[in-house]
Amino acid sequence: MEHEEQSPANIRASIGAGRITCNTSSLCPGYVQANLVILPLAWAEDFFLFCRANPRSCPLLEVLPPGEPTTSRLAKGADVRWELPRYRVWREGQLEGEPIDIGHLWRSDLVSFFLGCSFSFDLALQRAGLPVRHLEQGCNVPMYVTNLPNAPAGRLGGPLVVSMRPLPGELVDKAAEVSGRYGGAHGAPVHQGDPDLIGIADLSRPEFGEAVEMRPGEVPVFWACGVTPQAALMHARPPLAITHAPGHMFISDLLSEELDQLGQLPTEPPWRR
Repeated sequence: MEHEEQSPANIRASIGAGRITCNTSSLCPGYVQANLVILPLAWAEDFFLFCRANPRSCPLLEVLPPGEPTTSRLAKGADVRWELPRYRVWREGQLEGEPIDIGHLWRSDLVSFFLGCSFSFDLALQRAGLPVRHLEQGCNVPMYVTNLPNAPAGRLGGPLVVSMRPLPGELVDKAAEVSGRYGGAHGAPVHQGDPDLIGIADLSRPEFGEAVEMRPGEVPVFWACGVTPQAALMHARPPLAITHAPGHMFISDLLSEELDQLGQLPTEPPWRR
């Protein structure tokens, strides 16, 4: 991370050039990463209200004006059209493809939303002496669809999606304390222990990401996840939606400790002003 070639700007440049297409869990540790949702303006109001109604799973970090492809709060001038390693394109709630560039899909009515991601606090967990299994195994974090409902807003609702990190039972409270400092990255866990209680039947079969090893004495610990909007969009079926591929995040120029300094977004979205 200290080397120039590992800076967020240089990593984004490599992503934009197509040289990096992997998940971003191990890239630029200690920097804020963000989930992405892009919707036509006709659906943007509903999604803005959905985020406000579900701040734990959808903590808003930046919203771009319609048709604007470059960021300003998370990074100066980063281009949402090609600076994530992989995207998902949805048509009427059905996954159409996972391109590494969405420039050919761009149009003047598209609104980009950036949401906090738990990858932003993984380094803090490690520095506190806590294991982060997906980093140890070099894979994507496992993510599961739960039976916990989101607060509905407009045409959007659906179930909460969670990410999971196994931890020794005696370290769960410490993990909650550390991650709880990062409200813009989902904050503290939403559940620990028996996955059946939140509708997860089999930890070895996550709906998104990759399964990780559970060791003796460990319990599964679950955090709200920014893939939640993808489950909501599958149910609501907008004519077009573009998201990040799970685990393939936007890497910002902000250190995770700077999340609190980012400040609150205006209460009015850019299309209302």
